[in-house]
Amino acid sequence: MAKFKGQVVIDIENCKGCELCVATCAQESLGLSKTINKKGYRYAIVVNEDCNGCANCSTMCPDAAITVFKKKLD
Repeated sequence: MAKFKGQVVIDIENCKGCELCVATCAQESLGLSKTINKKGYRYAIVVNEDCNGCANCSTMCPDAAITVFKKKLD
């Protein structure tokens, strides 16, 4: 079975901190920042490098603030 590594890119200015991405991440790779963005929201951040590229976070994001890149590991 192929293994994958994911890279999560978050547009912090469009994130409203709803935490749907945090709740849906099975690898617990996402959390909320301690700081706020220009709109006054705590935004999603990557808290560990365990992402497998499933993109559930991106699918759940109502503001399309998350992009996931997936790389196959050899």
